Amino acid sequence: MITSLVAGPYGAAGASVTPYGGSAAPGDLESLRREAEKAAQATEKARKVLKDRRDQLMTAQAQLGGKLRDLQRADEKLQTVRAPLSQLFSSLYQEPATGELAPLMVKQADERTLSLMGELRYLSESRQAVTAEAYQAYREREQLAAQAEEQRAVTMLGEARLAAEVEQLNRRSEERVKALTAALAKLGVKVDRVGRDALGCDPTKIKSATGFPNGLIPKSHLCPLPQKGQQLRADAAIAFVSLNEAYKKRFGKPLCVTDSYRSLADQHAIYRRTPFLAAIPGRSNHGLGQAVDLCGGVQTFRSVQFNWMKANAPRFGWIHPDWAERSPFEPWHWEYVPPDSR
Repeated sequence: MITSLVAGPYGAAGASVTPYGGSAAPGDLESLRREAEKAAQATEKARKVLKDRRDQLMTAQAQLGGKLRDLQRADEKLQTVRAPLSQLFSSLYQEPATGELAPLMVKQADERTLSLMGELRYLSESRQAVTAEAYQAYREREQLAAQAEEQRAVTMLGEARLAAEVEQLNRRSEERVKALTAALAKLGVKVDRVGRDALGCDPTKIKSATGFPNGLIPKSHLCPLPQKGQQLRADAAIAFVSLNEAYKKRFGKPLCVTDSYRSLADQHAIYRRTPFLAAIPGRSNHGLGQAVDLCGGVQTFRSVQFNWMKANAPRFGWIHPDWAERSPFEPWHWEYVPPDSR
């Protein structure tokens, strides 16, 4: 039985993605991000199912191949046994008067004749048994061959359907990423001149970004912010853009950012200048693309802007860590916490 992989919100009933237009509410970006991640997860799950099906087919085919080889060897052994019997009977019937059958042809009922008759009966029965075994082996081999062919045909049909569904899921994932990218572009995130996706803003590529050492994430895996020259990891950037829109609605201007992702070289430079404030190189959340330093009033502890951030930023996954209110005291430093770590 072939079961469809396309189910749930991305099922055969098919949720379509309409091209993004207009301005985005802060929640829209988060919703698009979740949809893109769900679509990517569904695609990955479907690919795994397809791979498992192919592995099962290869195992089954290998087992059937082994059985067919065993039957082939058994058939060869039967042929070896049957050959001398066939030759003996052929020679006896071709020259009955001069061969071992001569006594029987002249109706001599002595002991020699009776012994020969017994041997002929044994040979006849042996030949029949060998023939029956050979026929049974032939039938079994034919059945297994037919079974293998049928299984291969069914599996190939199933694979074709599964591969088509994987492709469908992949297209839906890409559509959601495009919708998200379009929404980010509307909010000031720069995409290239020909309108291709900003690959660093693709939330389905977050896992690959986490594979790089602290401070060594390549630009291709970072998403630009509306604030010129600033960038973060995709999920942190998307959440920050949503936070930025909410902040702008409240204060009439975007968040002021002095620093975001920080390379390992930059972290070394800052640590040399202010070791009492900067994290040890290789341990900063800036190097993970999950931290920003803010200005525009937020940097002032207990200011209106700071208090608003403290109350509202967590809704978007951004927090002011406890240590930043004690030692070292950094009211300007804010960090993104991924959903699975909250």
